[in-house]
Amino acid sequence: MKAVRFHEYGDAGVLRYEDVAVPVPGAGQVRIRVAATSFNSVDAGIRGGGLQGPFPVALPHTPGIDVAGTVDALGEGVDTVSVGDAVIGFLPMIGDGAAAEYVLAAADILAPAPSSVPLADAAALPVVGLTAWQALFELGGLTSGQRVLITGAGGAVGGYAIQLAKNAGAHVIATASPRSAERVRAAGADEVIDHTTTDVVGAVTEPVDLLLNLAPIDPSQFADQAALVRDGGVVVNTTVWMQAPSDEARNVRGVDLFVRSDASQLAALAAAVDRGELRIDVSRRVRLEDLPAFHAEVAARPASGKVVILAPAV
Repeated sequence: MKAVRFHEYGDAGVLRYEDVAVPVPGAGQVRIRVAATSFNSVDAGIRGGGLQGPFPVALPHTPGIDVAGTVDALGEGVDTVSVGDAVIGFLPMIGDGAAAEYVLAAADILAPAPSSVPLADAAALPVVGLTAWQALFELGGLTSGQRVLITGAGGAVGGYAIQLAKNAGAHVIATASPRSAERVRAAGADEVIDHTTTDVVGAVTEPVDLLLNLAPIDPSQFADQAALVRDGGVVVNTTVWMQAPSDEARNVRGVDLFVRSDASQLAALAAAVDRGELRIDVSRRVRLEDLPAFHAEVAARPASGKVVILAPAV
C-alpha cells in the first residue's frame, strides 16, 4: 500500500510517499480502508520533533490522527463492527496514523460515519469535533441560556464550538479576524468581534458564563478576558503552551483541555450531522501524495479551515 511517513524528525522535507506493507489487525483491532484523514497542527509538531516528550512515536511514523473509511478486516474478538461498515475515529497520537491506504484501529474507538456527507469529508469531524464537545460540555458545563465567549473562533474547532453552543441554547460571542469573520457568522455566532481592530474586553458588555480560548494569546490579555467571566464561571483553554487563568476569590475555574478519543461522543456528533444540526465544513481536499508539499505550504502560511487528505481510490 501507499503511505506518507517520516524516518527522521525535521521539516516537511522528511516526509516520504512510499510503499509500505499492508497491516494485519490483531486482537480487538480492525483494518480500515482509508477514505481520508485530515491535517491537524499536531501532525507538524510531531514531525518536527518538538513533541517527543508527550508523543514519543516510533520511527518511521505515519501521521494522521483522524480517520474516515470502511472496515476491511477484523481482528480476533471484534464483534462491534463488521466488514463494510463506514466508520470514523480519533486514532492514538503515538501510533501509526491514517495518511495511508490502510490503517489499524482499536474497534472500541470507532463510531459510525455520518451517512449524509461524503465519507472522506467525515474525516474533518473527529478530533476538532471532540475538542469542541469536551471543552463546552465536559469542562465548561454549558447549558441553555448561558453566554459563552469563544476566542480564536475562526478555526475548525471554533466552527464546531459555535454550532454546538447554539444548538444547546447558548448566546455565542466569537472573536475572529476579517479573514474568517464570515465563516464564524455562518456558523451561527450571535456577536462577532474583530480582535485585530477591537478591544475584546471593551466589546463584551455583559459577563459571560464560559470563556473558551482556542488560539495563542498573550497571557495578560487572557487574564483580562477571564475577568469577563461571572463569579462561579469557567475558563477553558485548548492551547497547551499556557494555562487557563483561575480566580479563586470569585470561584472562577481555569481548566486546560487535552482532547481524548471517545466513541460515544463521536457517534453523537455524527448523528447530529445526519439530523442536520451540525455542519461539516471542508475548506480544501489534498491528495495523499501531495501531503509532503502541503506540510511545506502550511509551514509558511497556516491553513484556513479544515483540510482533508484523500487516500488513493481503490
